[in-house]
Amino acid sequence: MRVIGLDTSNYTTSIAWFDGVHGANCSKLLPVRQGELGLRQSDAVFAHIKGLPELSGRLFCHTEMDEIHAVGVSTRPRAVEGSYMPCFLVGYSHAKLLADLHKVPLFEVSHQQGHVAASLWSAGRLDLIDEPHLAWHLSGGTTELLLVEPDGKNVCCTKIGGTTDISAGQLIDRTGQLLQLPFPAGKHLDALSETAKNGDVFPVKCKDFSFSLSGIQNKVMEFHEKYNDSAETAAYTLRCVCLAVQKATHNAQKNYPGLSVVFSGGVASNAMLRRVMLPEGAVFCEPQYSTDNAMGVAVLTHRLLEG
Repeated sequence: MRVIGLDTSNYTTSIAWFDGVHGANCSKLLPVRQGELGLRQSDAVFAHIKGLPELSGRLFCHTEMDEIHAVGVSTRPRAVEGSYMPCFLVGYSHAKLLADLHKVPLFEVSHQQGHVAASLWSAGRLDLIDEPHLAWHLSGGTTELLLVEPDGKNVCCTKIGGTTDISAGQLIDRTGQLLQLPFPAGKHLDALSETAKNGDVFPVKCKDFSFSLSGIQNKVMEFHEKYNDSAETAAYTLRCVCLAVQKATHNAQKNYPGLSVVFSGGVASNAMLRRVMLPEGAVFCEPQYSTDNAMGVAVLTHRLLEG
């Protein structure tokens, strides 16, 4: 059975197919002007409307239309009351049209649930989707440590920790703005940091499984004024993020012993974070499935169709 998944987040337009084992995802970053830190929702909606036809054309030229058995779509950021962003309406409208045209079921999931599923599938650990585990959702707008539990064929994500203010992605993008890098700045900071030699890091305080990153932004600015070195500033920012995540993870593992820790979200594609956490047994997927994508939506859709 082949299904289609759509995800129209505040960063990326994406559409994917999945047949239970294999799949393909087509994605396109939303255009952001140099020096800006994101898009207004009205601009994001327009970008999705403009971008989806191109992506669907690329995807469907390799997919037999009469093989589609269900359509899935992310309709909100998180599966909690009050979670809403207008940009997800674009994905829903296209998904509803496809489902009605092919007379197949339409399944709605959250963007966060899709992230978790995409990471598990790409890492070859879909077995964990039917077991309790811990998961980090690290992205431009979210830095949450989740307790993930099976919810039928879907997953239930309960926030147990993470940032108490700005997200890791926001800190990274604001550092990118300071260094006059393109948005989103994650991959650019990642590349710059590889040549850094200074090992300085601010000792981020972690209470239970939570931490604050807003103060780190001031430390990053002070660091850059002192050294005036883009590579060192990039590495300093990423080391602070990695240390905070590592501390919170260690605390959580003491309270939830034996649970695997899975990383998802665009920040989870960072090379430094992987070097820090992989030796500790963390589960990472391929970088292209850490960033926003529709593959996880398609994976969950296939599971929900099977019932």
